[in-house]
Amino acid sequence: MEKTNFSFHKMNYGTLPESITVVPLKDDVIFPHAILPLFLTGEGLVKAVNEAVSRNECIGVVALKYDVDLPKPDDFYEFGTAAKIVRVFESTPDTIKTLIEGVVRIKVTDHVQTEPYCKARIEEVREFTEKSETIDVLIQSVITLFKLSAMLGKTLPKDVISMIDTINNPSILADLAAIYLELPVHEKQKLLEMIDPKKRLRVVFHYLNKEVQLKQVRGKIDEEVAKEMSKTQREYFLREQLRAIRKELGQEYPHMEEINKLEEKIKEAKMPKEVEDVAIKELERLRDINPASAEYPVSRTYLDYLINIPWNKRTMDNLEIGQAARILDEDHYGLEKVKARILEFLAVRKLKEKLKGPILCFCGPPGTGKTSLGKSIARTLGRKFIRISLGGIRDEAEIRGHRRTYVGALPGRIMQEICRAGSCNSVFMLDEIDKIGADFRGDPASALLEVLDPEQNVSFVDHYLDIAFDLSHVLFITTANILDTVHTALRDRMEVIYLPGYSEEEKLRIAYQFLIPKQIKENGLEQHPVIFQDQSLYKIIREYTREAGLRNLEREIASVCRKIAKEIVAGGQVTKVILPEIVEKFLGPRKYFYQVADEEDRVGVATGLAWTETGGDIIFVEVSRMKGEKELTLTGQLGDVMQESAIAALSYVRSNAKRLGIDENFYDTSEIHIHVPSGAIPKDGPSAGITMCMALISLLTDRLARREAALTGEITLTGNVLPVGGVKEKVLAAIRAGVKIIVLPLKNREDYEEIDKEIRDKIQCVYIQKVDDAIDTVLIQK
Repeated sequence: MEKTNFSFHKMNYGTLPESITVVPLKDDVIFPHAILPLFLTGEGLVKAVNEAVSRNECIGVVALKYDVDLPKPDDFYEFGTAAKIVRVFESTPDTIKTLIEGVVRIKVTDHVQTEPYCKARIEEVREFTEKSETIDVLIQSVITLFKLSAMLGKTLPKDVISMIDTINNPSILADLAAIYLELPVHEKQKLLEMIDPKKRLRVVFHYLNKEVQLKQVRGKIDEEVAKEMSKTQREYFLREQLRAIRKELGQEYPHMEEINKLEEKIKEAKMPKEVEDVAIKELERLRDINPASAEYPVSRTYLDYLINIPWNKRTMDNLEIGQAARILDEDHYGLEKVKARILEFLAVRKLKEKLKGPILCFCGPPGTGKTSLGKSIARTLGRKFIRISLGGIRDEAEIRGHRRTYVGALPGRIMQEICRAGSCNSVFMLDEIDKIGADFRGDPASALLEVLDPEQNVSFVDHYLDIAFDLSHVLFITTANILDTVHTALRDRMEVIYLPGYSEEEKLRIAYQFLIPKQIKENGLEQHPVIFQDQSLYKIIREYTREAGLRNLEREIASVCRKIAKEIVAGGQVTKVILPEIVEKFLGPRKYFYQVADEEDRVGVATGLAWTETGGDIIFVEVSRMKGEKELTLTGQLGDVMQESAIAALSYVRSNAKRLGIDENFYDTSEIHIHVPSGAIPKDGPSAGITMCMALISLLTDRLARREAALTGEITLTGNVLPVGGVKEKVLAAIRAGVKIIVLPLKNREDYEEIDKEIRDKIQCVYIQKVDDAIDTVLIQK
């Protein structure tokens, strides 16, 4: 619709004919007294309009329900307005432009013609208005709101504001206000169809009131925005003036100098193209931030990390196999599997330049050199060494970082440590991976799945940086004491290398090669060399330590060195050779005893072997029989699996009692009690099944069980003995405890033969397939 005016004078239109030409009106509604230009097309419609002009007749203007080019009767609303053609501006055979004025409401009763133009029968809608105080109040209220709306920015013709004060007819006032309301066509049509002027005036008042409220709110918002814009523009102009003054004086903003340096660093960092684009974009954003703003240090820190990350910085690998082997031997004794794996990696790396770093996991008891081995590998390869401890970590953000929307956000530990190392091909050790926790903040183990997967870590995305970084060049090494607590999917991604405990001979050589020189240096005894005799070291190993690793041995050696340092400072006689009796003088009474060697053979007590997180150990299974009736008591804080092993052992003995020479009805009049000493220590696992079975058979046949024979193996109800794990740790524990014979499942033969021959020579090994195979070995004939 084009610009609409309003005519307040009463037009003389005479009597409306019974049927008139109907002109369709799109996107608007014309009210009585409204004046607006009208452009029509169509040869038939133009001809009809010209005839109406010549006969000074009115036309019917009716709004369309739908936007159609060739309207049908159903497309018209029922109510419209009879309009007088005030003037014809332009006319051609198929177009006409006119100025029309609404005269009176009409109702279309029937369409009598649709082609080439619409013609319909109509009825004039008469309005009746009664004067009342309510109508007077409504008139004044509408006039007030109409003026207020104009004051708040409503666009109106100049003569309308002056005209409105003179209107006291509610129908005319309502139509006038309705013309200038910003309403959709169907809402305006509802106002046109309201015959009662009072009701129409109330609806118009409601719309005007809502419009004024919206304009007041919009005006308030615009005012606040304008005020803020004015303040921002003022600050901008002042800053620009200050910048120009500083430039004339040869000075620059301190933060601009910093930004210029950052720009140079970005160019020097040799980032990948996509990373450099992000950095430059962030730098441009930093230019526009006020240094006093809280966002400035956040953006500045982010740029620092992008610049300092070693995107393409790497160290050259030492690919000389012979030199690498010498370095590994210098730092660690034994550990042949680990050394061989590192040399294999170097060999492949020499043949293939682009090689993804392996994901190694060193699993073994504490003190076996897992962490120090990582340092040695880094020295061998000539790479930077990074180590983080995962013990107790419960927050997934420790691995992947926090998103920058959080206050105090930082990258995860992975990217932080790589950034500190300054090399993208470091040796990265994730220590204590079996001690990761999980809570409501996420599961760090799940976050590590991406880090430790060579197929995924090519594009590792830290939440803080939000940019992919290639971790495939990093050699990841994880350490664990046990793998049972490690996430299954995480364990699947790692190449596990087991580091079993050390034998006494290995500990002796490591002490001479590494521990003693280290403690002599750390305790300031370089000028006062100390000599440890073999028997003295064996005494420390056997009587003052009981471990798979070396930590306690190093502590006891350090304690001896401190005692000598004290003698030197005191000025008395200085011990130069450490004899066995000197060890007892310095370290006090022995801490550990050989339980097997010191005890006699007994009925109902068998020796077993167990695996723990700290290596192997021996256990004793004691069985006693009392008067009672079919009752089995288990004590010693046994786990579910171990309790089931005890029940399986008893069932085997009962089902084979006659063949074993045992009264078949022994259980009917007996109560059996199985106890495993050290009750404060939880115990579990199936490997004590054969030991419990031998203790039961010893008790029920009254045959002594050899204390110098130790057993391990899982049993079945049919008497089969199944293989177990931790064979080397158990063998070493047996040797430490003075065991002479070890009984192993036949299927563990390969595990036993992997142990060094000098260790195997110290103990006799008997292989069994059935429970009966162990009876004569363990139990003494009467």
